[in-house]
Amino acid sequence: MERIVSLVIGYAFGLIQTSYILGRLKGIDIRTKGSGNAGTTNTLRVLGMKAGLVTFIVDILKCIAAVAVVRLIYRGNALGLLYGVYASAGCILGHDFPFYLGFRGGKGIAASAGMIIAFGDWRIILICIACFFIPAIATKFVSLGSICLEIGFFVSILVSCILRRYPLPGPATAEICIVFGLLSLLAVVQHRANIKRLVSGTENKFSIHHSA
Repeated sequence: MERIVSLVIGYAFGLIQTSYILGRLKGIDIRTKGSGNAGTTNTLRVLGMKAGLVTFIVDILKCIAAVAVVRLIYRGNALGLLYGVYASAGCILGHDFPFYLGFRGGKGIAASAGMIIAFGDWRIILICIACFFIPAIATKFVSLGSICLEIGFFVSILVSCILRRYPLPGPATAEICIVFGLLSLLAVVQHRANIKRLVSGTENKFSIHHSA
């Protein structure tokens, strides 16, 4: 039951569709412009730097907030860390598949960044920063950086769990690996069109065409 409650709380936070809301304030549906994705990169390209930064920050914070609420509810519970993972999962699912927008949201990368920060392992945070920025800056492909981020995060979590770095019983540690693994797989699948374009050499490099 605790897992379901945590998922539902996370999903509710994930329903805060920042880019969609900002787009509507300007009279557009962000999902019909640019790449059609309701996420940070498309918001930067379509609505400009300010809107993109707001989207990025809010999407990070909503996942952190979801985890904080769940941990507060289950404070003192030995599985509180695990329930926070489920809150993160719910938030990403809510971001990617908002029911009130026909289950068409973003790809969950900023929310994933919030998940990584909320999990609280500084070693993994540093690894993920490197995994995203090194390929993204070197190639100017945000999609490549995002994919590397997700893969790097899962590998780091897997190694950390094998080394038993977290104060959880064995089954709960394995559960964390499974949940994070599924979320990373989801993120990669969400980027399947980007992967095809990267392979074919037709992926767009990052640039901002509009300022607001």
